[in-house]
Amino acid sequence: MSNSPLTPGIVPGRLQAEAYARNFADHEPPLDRHEARVAADRCYFCHDAPCIAACPTSIDIPLFIRQIATGTPEAAATTIWSQNILGGICARVCPTETLCEEACVREAAEGKPVEIGRLQRYATDVAMARGLHPFTRGAPTGKRVAVVGAGPAGLACAHRLAMHGHDVVVFERRPKAGGLNEYGIASYKATGGFAQKEVDWLLSIGGIELRCGVELGRDVTLSQLEAEYDAVFLGIGLAGVNALRAPGEDKAGVRDAVDFIAELRQTADLATLPIGRDVVVIGGGMTAVDAAVQSKLLGAENVTIVYRRGQEKMSASAYEQDHATSVGVRIICNAMPVAIHGNGAVREVELAYTVETPEGLKPTGETFRLKADQVFKAIGQTLAGAPEGLAVAGGKFAGPAGRVWVGGDCAAGGEDLTVTAVAEGRDAAEAIHQRLTGA
Repeated sequence: MSNSPLTPGIVPGRLQAEAYARNFADHEPPLDRHEARVAADRCYFCHDAPCIAACPTSIDIPLFIRQIATGTPEAAATTIWSQNILGGICARVCPTETLCEEACVREAAEGKPVEIGRLQRYATDVAMARGLHPFTRGAPTGKRVAVVGAGPAGLACAHRLAMHGHDVVVFERRPKAGGLNEYGIASYKATGGFAQKEVDWLLSIGGIELRCGVELGRDVTLSQLEAEYDAVFLGIGLAGVNALRAPGEDKAGVRDAVDFIAELRQTADLATLPIGRDVVVIGGGMTAVDAAVQSKLLGAENVTIVYRRGQEKMSASAYEQDHATSVGVRIICNAMPVAIHGNGAVREVELAYTVETPEGLKPTGETFRLKADQVFKAIGQTLAGAPEGLAVAGGKFAGPAGRVWVGGDCAAGGEDLTVTAVAEGRDAAEAIHQRLTGA
């Protein structure tokens, strides 16, 4: 969003040049070889490891950690990639604190789990740096599969299909592949262009053609894909954004948090990115936290997250909430927006306190206002449109139909996590392969 006479508080260059590099440096620095060996030695290598059950992709975590402990990180990476081909980015962005690490026996015994996420990053980073890609394309089957969406689900599906020897064409509406890994996560979680490096590494298996700038419903229809290909996988994500349904949300200075994060991720010089002085983020998930933290790191003086329910119901993990407050973000819970005030541009957000009742969430009647020159909406995303013939339940695709499979954020039952999307894409590829070959 560029500055304008209507939004005088939203300006670029709030910080000194060196501050941007410092603020957006790697949030979780990588382990070196010695640190990784020490961290790996804390693992009990449980036979019935609860961490495996807690991982949506079922990585054999004790095995890859033992491989690190014995000095073979490349073997550890192969163990990881055999289940999660995007193990590098997942090591950076997955909420391991609520998945594998929460299930760790060390966490239960000591309150300090084995650093599974950082160890996973160590193994995959070392192997990628050494040029290892342990999988090869299978013998050509003569079957062609269309994958719509080059996010985690689509990429995982495409790679597994290529391993089975199928020809894959991936259609992506944006200029780059990667989906939310490229456009939707905090910049400090995946520095140095890692998301694109991992995409390039994944595609090096061969047999996968990537066509960017192609959107389903605009440039190609589902019926056309079904006619041309032997199977279709839809991993199109959620492109729509829920509305606040509060008067004034169309004022200048109010925008979708996902668009802000995407713009930040694609901006080469962060000093040119305008940010408000007083920023309010509406929502309680990871998008809200990422937008709020990055607003603060860009130089906003006051940043507040407002969530309509209790803090314990925020979908952002306690770790992420603590990170937000540690950089100066304020979190206000049990409050909802009722109006956006300002003469053309936002100046204040009016909020009402809320209470949980047997009939649902209700305002108490008591209101207050927050000063704001910029408001980010992070209250969930929806399907931007559903192709004809696919059932939709709860705003997502209900499941596969005929020769069409679905996965990732657009599919019903998902948890809106990168690692879950990878698992769904991988499993869909196996189902497609079985259908096409009878294997």
